Amino acid sequence: MDPARVAALRDDLAAAAFHVETLTALWGAEADAALRRGNRVQASRALGGSSSPAAVLARLFVLGHEVRDAELDRALPSVGVSGARELGLVNLEGARVQPRADLRPYSFVDAEGAGEWWIASDPGELVTGGALPVDHVLGVGGASATLAGLQFSDLVDRALDLGTGCGIQALHARRFARTVVATDISERALRYAQLNALLNGIDGIEFRHGDLFEPVEGERFDRIVSNPPFVITPRTEGVPAYEYRDGGREGDALVAAVVAGVARHLAPGGTAQLLGNWEYRADEDGLARAGAWAREAGLEHWIVERERLDPALYAETWIRDGGTRPGTPEFERMCGLWLDDFARRGVLGVGFGYLVLRRPVGEPVLQRAERQSAPLDESTGSGAHLQAALAAIDIVAPLDDDALLAMRMQVAGDVTEERSHWPGDADPSVIVLRQGGGLRRELRVDSALAAIIGACDGELSLGVIIQAVADLLDADPLALRAAVVPEVRELVADGMLAPRV
Repeated sequence: MDPARVAALRDDLAAAAFHVETLTALWGAEADAALRRGNRVQASRALGGSSSPAAVLARLFVLGHEVRDAELDRALPSVGVSGARELGLVNLEGARVQPRADLRPYSFVDAEGAGEWWIASDPGELVTGGALPVDHVLGVGGASATLAGLQFSDLVDRALDLGTGCGIQALHARRFARTVVATDISERALRYAQLNALLNGIDGIEFRHGDLFEPVEGERFDRIVSNPPFVITPRTEGVPAYEYRDGGREGDALVAAVVAGVARHLAPGGTAQLLGNWEYRADEDGLARAGAWAREAGLEHWIVERERLDPALYAETWIRDGGTRPGTPEFERMCGLWLDDFARRGVLGVGFGYLVLRRPVGEPVLQRAERQSAPLDESTGSGAHLQAALAAIDIVAPLDDDALLAMRMQVAGDVTEERSHWPGDADPSVIVLRQGGGLRRELRVDSALAAIIGACDGELSLGVIIQAVADLLDADPLALRAAVVPEVRELVADGMLAPRV
């Protein structure tokens, strides 16, 4: 891959103002939303025959339409059609230019602020119009954005992106790591990842070919991120196995193997952020199953399940993801094979979520698993919330109850309180605390706990506040302390209360 040609492409894209904001302005918010649903009609109609460089590039690389060679030469004056062909981005048939790649702007916000990159990957089903090839390289989707938002933002020396795909997680990881190693079993994916790093002027990433942890055997990292090929696909003849999503193992064994590998490759105190699936069976809870993987590997864990699908809906989701459309004989055939596999193994459902893992330095203090389905706070990402809560847990966990009562606490700025009353009643029937950011939890509390939390402004110790509330409510202070202390520990872990140190 010619770095000079890639640099010229970067200059052309910048000169064309090929940015998220530009494209949204060209086709409008409604067309933008339709594109996210897989419908390009509105965007295509909005662009019409516009010859602006951004419109030409959007028609070709985002919407997947042909353009004329002269149009692309004008849109990419430094690279031209010939350079785009050399980079593997287009095909040329006569004067007609056809896309070989999806290339689009991608914007984000993290702890360093707002940023934007150009990301190349394989064209999706919107362009191909049918089932995807098994070596398809996925672009930035919902799962990728979730994991990017999950990444921690403290600076570390070495990070590993396991199964890098188009390289999006490696690019994000590099913002908070001095060096990054990115691995993938697909050489095709690694070529895209290298292109994307060059295209965005990001150095310090080493790309290695191989299966899971094989390319880094014997090495340790301060941070590991991975969107592994976790999809539970039947190991049955006639069911395609896509490199970007199918790990070649039965059931959820791939995620279990990744967790075990993380334990071998994290430095003491190092953290990992992963996406994954876990199976529910008649005799086994899926979320507990995922927690057991981490405990058996000797890792601290915080696992958040975002959704749970029944076998039929899970099968339908991933068969459609591969480009096979509902209502076709092939769709029905594959649905039957997936359901046969689930029935044979006694699978009743599949959970999806993310795992935060840490290799403990001393005694483990974090073993947490929860189900949260509320929309995440997209402004800061779930990673910042989990990272802050993890730091608070580290402060509070070693303390006995007396030491905790001596601490000052402060209620988080995004926590609000809602009270509901029966008509005519002076006292509330329900008090709910709501978290505006992070995982957007909702917690029902009684009047005593609500009063204690409301008084936590960082000035008075928790013990003094509990005594004052006990006096106000004419309650037994010792009993109130015994009831409140475990609740406070949970509120700290939830990010609703923060210890003042």
